[in-house]
Order: sequence, then C-alpha cells, then structure tokens
Amino acid sequence: MLLYLPIAEISVNVFVIVAMGAAVGFLSGLFGVGGGFLITPLLIFYNIPPAVAVATGANQVIAASFSGALAHYKRGTVDLKLAAILIAGGVAGSALGVWIYTLLRRIGQLDLAVSILYVLLLGTVGGLMLAESVQAMLRVKGGGSGEVRRGHHNWVHRLPLKMRFKRSKLYVSALPVLGLGAGIGVLGSVMGVGGGFILVPAMIYLLRVPTSVVIGTSLVQIMATAAITTILQAATNETVDVVLAFLLMLGGVVGAQFGAQAGGKLRGEQLRALLAVLVLMVAARLLVELAVVPGDIFSIALPNGSEG
Repeated sequence: MLLYLPIAEISVNVFVIVAMGAAVGFLSGLFGVGGGFLITPLLIFYNIPPAVAVATGANQVIAASFSGALAHYKRGTVDLKLAAILIAGGVAGSALGVWIYTLLRRIGQLDLAVSILYVLLLGTVGGLMLAESVQAMLRVKGGGSGEVRRGHHNWVHRLPLKMRFKRSKLYVSALPVLGLGAGIGVLGSVMGVGGGFILVPAMIYLLRVPTSVVIGTSLVQIMATAAITTILQAATNETVDVVLAFLLMLGGVVGAQFGAQAGGKLRGEQLRALLAVLVLMVAARLLVELAVVPGDIFSIALPNGSEG
C-alpha cells in the first residue's frame, strides 16, 4: 500500500514505515534509548531526504520514548527528580549544540564531523559496556551479583551541591547530572539523536544509577530533548513531514510497549550486553562508510570540458 508524503515528496509503503517505527520503538522500550541513531539512517536508506529524515525522525523518538516511559512509570522505575535535572541541562546543551551545528555547517565540515563523532562515541561506549557486561554475566554465573558495583565512590561523588534522589537511592552532586544532560542536548542538536546510547551507560557507570531505574528515567529525558529538536526543525527548516511522522509514531508506540515488557524479563547485565552489541554494530556500519571508497567517484567539469 503506497502513500505519498507531501514534504518528503516521495511515495512509500505504509507497512514498511510502520514496521520501522515498531522496530525502533521496541528497542526504545527495551534499552531506554530514543532510537534516533537508528531511525534516521533507516529512513535515509529508504530514500527519504536526509533533512526530512532527521527532523521527522525526532517525532518518532518522542512517541516511542513517551510510550516506553509511561510503561516504566506504571512499574515505578522512573526517577522524575533525576529526569528533571537532566532535562534542565539538556535545554542549555541544545542551545550550545545549535551554535556548534551552525559553525560546522558554515565551514563545510558538518557531515564529516558528525560521522567521526558517531564512530568515536559509539565505539568507545559500546566497547566499554560490552566488556563490563560480560564480566557481570561471569560474576552471575559464579554466584555473584550482575549489577554495577556501587560500593566505592568516584570523583563524581565528591563534588558539591549534592542532592538526594530517593528513587535511584543516590546522594550525588547536581553538577554532573546537569553536565550530562547538557552533553546529551549538544549531541541531540549536532547529531540529530536523542542521545540515549550515551545517557544510559553514563548514568549506570558514572552516576551509579541502578539499571532498572535508568531505562525509564532516560526515556523521559530523551522525550523532552527530542521535543525541543522537533519544534526547532519545524519552525526554522519546515522539514517535518506530518504524514511520515504519524506512521512512525503509530508503529513506535506499539513497539515500545512490547519492548518495555521484554526488558522487564531480562537481567540488568543482559540488557547492557545487548545494548553494547547494538551500539557497536551501528559504529561498525558508520566506520565502513567512512573507510570504503565510494562507488561513484566523479568530478565537476565546466561546459568547455575543463575540470572545475
């Protein structure tokens, strides 16, 4: 069943788009990531113009994140106070990210910078996460605990302006929480992602938030950041395709509910290992695109035949 998208100016198969939204929504509910780093490449591979893919993909992130966050909230696995501090930092970070985005675009290095940043961040985070989660699974096999060890404090816990987050059982400075939110805001503006693939491991390993609480809390922050991005894109670039957004949201909402249910049946270390593998797979794909010589190499020539 084909449907014409007015902003993207292309006809698409409705079932394929809904399936994309459902798949990314499932991952969103399962891992606590918005899925922006997956839905945008998928749309581009389906010949949706990149500008429309980035702007409209944010809508799907909002819907999937809201659906997943609601499911986790009902289970009592969302720390609203922690999420509020993250969102406050995210608003400031988004403003900074827009400035960086404009600067990189002006000097003509935006695409290269974003690709390299993706590979470095995803490769580093995915590698560290996979190593830790494998160690945790080995501890469980030996009769130990699979949760991230919270006994010894790091430098984060020695900072001032401490706050108590009862749901996460944390007493930690608000500064790293604000900084983390700001960093995710920058990534969201520059790379067009919710930033869950960075936020989730950072909350687990840096702030020592329990894995069960991280996913729902992360989804609340991602939902707010994606909403800001969507509003800015719609107001400044007019690249949000409402029809495409509706189809993605339809699949995303349903998929996120199933993802949240599946996540409740897996242990924390298993979730971290699966997320690490997913992150590394995306990093590998992007690295290949950076390293492989394009199949169509051409030069721009002037009408008289001389190269320009």
